[in-house]
Order: sequence, then C-alpha cells, then structure tokens
Amino acid sequence: MFCPGCGLNQSNELKFCKQCGANLQAVRQAVMPREGGEKFDWSKTWVAEMFLSEGERKRRQEEIEQQRGITPEVKRYNEIKAGVITGMVGVALMIFLFVFMQGIIRGGKLPPEAVEIVSRIWVVGVIPLLVGLGLLINGLFVSKKQAEVLRQQLQFRSGAFDKATEPPALHAADTSGLIPSNASVTEETTRHLNNPGQ
Repeated sequence: MFCPGCGLNQSNELKFCKQCGANLQAVRQAVMPREGGEKFDWSKTWVAEMFLSEGERKRRQEEIEQQRGITPEVKRYNEIKAGVITGMVGVALMIFLFVFMQGIIRGGKLPPEAVEIVSRIWVVGVIPLLVGLGLLINGLFVSKKQAEVLRQQLQFRSGAFDKATEPPALHAADTSGLIPSNASVTEETTRHLNNPGQ
C-alpha cells in the first residue's frame, strides 16, 4: 500500500507510515469496498468521538479498560509501582548530582560564588522523590478506597453481588417512640364539623 502522505510503499500490516506517521489503518478502512447493504457508520469513527460528552467518554474508557482486564486493583498496584520507581529515580538523581558536583568543586577551577550554587544542585533530585512519595501515598491509601467503590459499582452494574458485598440499604424507621394521637385526621375533622361553636 502506498502512503497518501509521502507516497512511500508500506507493508499491509503497518498501522502508521514509517516515514511521515500517516494513519494507514484509516486509509485502508476508507478505501475498502463495503458490502452491498452495509452503510457507513459515523458513530465508529474518530469524528464521533470528538462530539462525545465527558461522561460518555469516561464510560467508554471504563469499558475498554474492563475488556483489557485493567481493574481498579491493577490501576492501584501500577500507581504504587510508579511511585516506588519515581522515588528511587529521585534518590539516584540526588546521589549522582551530589557526587558529580563534589567532583567539579574539588577540581578547584570554580570561583567561590559558583561553588555555593554547584554544591546545592543535588537538591533537584528532591522533586522526583516527592512525586514518587505522592504517588505511593495515593496508591496505598486514596486509591484503595476508590478501587473498592469502583469494584462495588461494577458488581452492582453487572448484578454479580451477594449479601456480603451488597451496598448498605436504609432500614425501616422505628415508629414505636412516636406518641399515638387520640383520633385520626378524619375523626378530628368530623368532630369540628359537628360542633360549629369550637
């Protein structure tokens, strides 16, 4: 297949052109002949996705993640893993910058004003360390509750929940503490009608 963007001959298995990055899959779909009664469905194109509401886009994303097997727990563990990796990168960056800058300082060719600045450059590594800690804390505590809520919502939608995981329901009100009235509404009204002087 020839790329419509650059004219380079491409393999039929490629989704994007190696030269210019054109979407060859979309070109194939547009060029392929349709069967006799089949109409073009705009809802399956990228144009339709541009006009989706935020809620619909989020719902579709959840469906795609569910089909791929990405559960809330998997997202949570990925976030914890990303936090650990980012934090360790921050620590490694701090150590590297500290050692590297000390080597430059001990070289002795820097003015005293520059030594003050260069000796503190290792602090840059604190940024990824704090980002990693934030991801780790979020994955351990905040995402845990979110994962439970999402799991319950998915179970409720699919109807696959039992008494143990069923969301709590409101109990019937206890009316035993209410003061009983002497008469019903209709009896009081009838008494008032019979005694016009009251």
